[in-house]
Amino acid sequence: MFHKKVEIKGHSAAIYGVDGNADFAYTASGDGFVARWDLVLGTQDAFAVKADKSMYCLKLVNAQTQLVFGLTDGAIHVVDIAKKQEVKHIIQHSSALFSIVENSFKKHIYTTDADGNLAVWNAETWNLLLFLPLQVGKIREILVGIDGKLIFLACQDGTIRIFETTNYNEIQSFHAHNGGTTSLCLHSMKTHLLISGGKDGHLRVWNWKSEKCHLEIPAHNYGIYRIITLDRGNLLATCSRDHSIKIWDAFQFKVLQKIERKHGGHSHAVNDLWKKSETEFVSVGDDKRIIQWSMSTPVNAD
Repeated sequence: MFHKKVEIKGHSAAIYGVDGNADFAYTASGDGFVARWDLVLGTQDAFAVKADKSMYCLKLVNAQTQLVFGLTDGAIHVVDIAKKQEVKHIIQHSSALFSIVENSFKKHIYTTDADGNLAVWNAETWNLLLFLPLQVGKIREILVGIDGKLIFLACQDGTIRIFETTNYNEIQSFHAHNGGTTSLCLHSMKTHLLISGGKDGHLRVWNWKSEKCHLEIPAHNYGIYRIITLDRGNLLATCSRDHSIKIWDAFQFKVLQKIERKHGGHSHAVNDLWKKSETEFVSVGDDKRIIQWSMSTPVNAD
């Protein structure tokens, strides 16, 4: 179903985060570098930023004019892409940043850290609007609802927490995974369905409005680090610490393809996925590799 289109090596340590646009992929690594990669040529671009600490997450924001990345000491750096200059260096968090997400409807940017803090920023000025110490352990992912009115948090205490984005009050909280909730994705066509991944390696499909679990799947051997939709919502892709990527039917929740090292996949933990288009995505992992995958002819699961 998906085949390897491009593989790139260049970082000297594990790659933890990836984002991009039509032309480039940006990666954040344990070697302290943010790098940019030309996916057509399969080469590193001249754009690179060196930090004094490792980083776990990065995000293109403000119509992709700025690149934001967070360090393991909690520092936030904002870089103007066109000028290749840092425009903000923010000290607010005091532990590693794990998620950076933009809510374009509200013109807010969210950051979360290893201590369970959620920060809300004005996307235009980078003024701090709110800082919430939630005491839920590491918050690995923030998911913005389809209209920007809600955000969903994947928390280390095993819960999924839902906040409204007018006053940022918590409106729902329910236990989802033993050992921690690590990833979240809203179903593209059935928006009352929330798909969660956990440190327990399970996928769970929730009616988030009623907080009822409709389906539980032992999907991976270890934690699930990212869930994305593909093919106009007909497919899901998951990646895991167990070194594999899986492609799923988004309605039957059946595995259609498992990508491992023997299929040209990663040899170590797969840390992040970036959806480049409906038919292409990029994966990064502990093996220091960046791989672009492209949809081809359908295949059956093994």
